[in-house]
Amino acid sequence: MITREYDGLAGAGGVKDVVRQLGEALALAGHRVSVVLPLYGFMNPEALGFAPANLHFDVGMNYVGVERRELARVLVRHLAAPPPRSKDQSLRPVASLPQNGRKGSLSLYLLDAQRYQEKQGVYTYTAAEEALNHHHHQGSGHFDYFAMNVLLQKGALALMMRLNARPQVIHCHDGHTALLPAMIRELEGFRHYFAASAAVVTVHNAGTGYHQEVDDLPFAEAITGLPPRVIHDNLLDGAFDPFLAAASYAPLNTVSENYARELQQTDDDALTGWLGHRLLGRGITLHGITNGINPEDFNPEEPANLGLPAAFSPLQGDLAGKAVCRSRLVDDLAADRWPGLRRAGYLDQDPQAAPPPADGPASGLPLPLFTFVGRLTAQKGVDKLLGALETLLPLDRGFQVLILGSGDKGCEQALVRLAEAESNRGRLCFLQGYDPLVANQVFAAGDFFLIPSRYEPCGLTDYMAQLLGNLPIVHHVGGLVKVVDGVTGLCYREHKSAALMGAMQRALTLFRRQPEKVLDMRRAAVQHIGEHYTWNRVMHQYLDFYQQAHKQL
Repeated sequence: MITREYDGLAGAGGVKDVVRQLGEALALAGHRVSVVLPLYGFMNPEALGFAPANLHFDVGMNYVGVERRELARVLVRHLAAPPPRSKDQSLRPVASLPQNGRKGSLSLYLLDAQRYQEKQGVYTYTAAEEALNHHHHQGSGHFDYFAMNVLLQKGALALMMRLNARPQVIHCHDGHTALLPAMIRELEGFRHYFAASAAVVTVHNAGTGYHQEVDDLPFAEAITGLPPRVIHDNLLDGAFDPFLAAASYAPLNTVSENYARELQQTDDDALTGWLGHRLLGRGITLHGITNGINPEDFNPEEPANLGLPAAFSPLQGDLAGKAVCRSRLVDDLAADRWPGLRRAGYLDQDPQAAPPPADGPASGLPLPLFTFVGRLTAQKGVDKLLGALETLLPLDRGFQVLILGSGDKGCEQALVRLAEAESNRGRLCFLQGYDPLVANQVFAAGDFFLIPSRYEPCGLTDYMAQLLGNLPIVHHVGGLVKVVDGVTGLCYREHKSAALMGAMQRALTLFRRQPEKVLDMRRAAVQHIGEHYTWNRVMHQYLDFYQQAHKQL
């Protein structure tokens, strides 16, 4: 697997979870899995258990008219089998686990080069980098993103050759690694060596801005080494597109069946620059494999692993510990226990003190808590969330809201204003930033989890919320259609603030008038994941996909 992210090492989105959890599931099933990713400047490889692999090599990275090579060295960590999760989500080795007479393994390789060491974020510049160089604006993408991607792909291929490894499958994650299939078929140095290796590409996000395209075509040709025809035959809106280039050499899949359908059968493909329809015009069908999750990673019956103060079980209907989690979180918010997060607003510890709405909460129940964890962008629907809250908060004083995330400065500023408004005192809290343990606590404390995404290739936070007894309220698009309306969560179809507000009002009515129904939905959500979406189940779809790729060699 070639990736820019891996959970516990470097992450910015759902890619990190998919790569780690799929890799672990394959290893548990008896397969030998290797993962290659960059060693970024914010990582401490020794503390993460990595050691030098005594491998270093030059990677050809020619610019236009300039012969250039970049030095890369390799660090490695071999895990005989997937590690258990700990409170800090670190990587810890365990003994080999034989399955079906085979011993699986998981090896992690870090590609160390100056280009990566200079970066303090996976994809974007940080505030600290902006302070050192005013051209590196916080939140903006790295200026050399394309070179970073090419270096990873060429370096990974060189590493395989130095290890004398001829993998059955090279799994490329997202546009950052999508040129690799073309490289192993078109570049003389790789073509023979990888003749028996299949490649597949997973499109984690096909939205505009996520393709890793480049419009400097001579530069693309020079640095990749690909023939001019490959560059010029794969242009999308005038830019060289890695996904288009990959499609001639490897099968592509997206991270849910419905997202694949939307990209090739609906006008939602406009959000990708019409990538799906361009592929369809070439006779190429996108496969859809909905992401899974490891339920044990978010098991509230083992609270220490999640950094929670008490155990509870949505599956068994035992939610006493969930109330403890909420109470502790509210205390921690008031005390500002997380110096890395900026708090705006707060939540009352005794929300029953607030005036009840007209239809009133059920006797003895606290006010319901709506939660959000994610990037604060229009793609995640935060603009619609702001509109819904601005209207609903004055109309109904019988609920609270807790939001954790960072992103667009305009969204952040609007949330700060809303949280600090006098009329919302004790009802709305915004935590600016991100911390995985705090995210777990927000999932555990909430009653309803808001996912108003404009589009969503799959969605993983709905799983996490459900496993922690937090029912998702989702815009019914992409992979979010796996939420069953009225059974495992609540859905709405129009991407409008009014539609989101209507779904929130449905949730309030359920909570107040049908608490047993809410309890049944929490139980059904956990059962639904176990029956359909564990990685042990989803892994077999990927194994079939790998077999299909081999048949195309």
